[in-house]
Amino acid sequence: MTAKCILVIDDEKNLCSVIQACLESLGGWRVLVAHEASEGLLLAETQLPDAILLDVMMPDMDGVTLFNALQSKTATRGIPVILLTAKVQSIDLSEFSELGVAGVIAKPFDPLMLAQQVAEVLGWDF
Repeated sequence: MTAKCILVIDDEKNLCSVIQACLESLGGWRVLVAHEASEGLLLAETQLPDAILLDVMMPDMDGVTLFNALQSKTATRGIPVILLTAKVQSIDLSEFSELGVAGVIAKPFDPLMLAQQVAEVLGWDF
């Protein structure tokens, strides 16, 4: 069985490095990284990852807009998306749940627990 592939879309380069290291070493997954929403959309369409970790607040296009773009495309509509966000007030969480995302992981997160959190949200073995 090939390793699951996760696409991380986040404009914070250092954070992406931490996420990639954690998911690869602790989760055993292959990780693709995009630092801009447009790059993430292209990678999602061409690589068809098993899941996407998506930052909500990015400069070129926010995560909610990008999520809607992913949902509008047949090829990427079925890819589960987990939002990574510091916006965890109940009103924000309510808005996110109405979108139909797979889940939300709050920033800051515990790097050592990230792979387990992702697996739990997606129902993957860990």
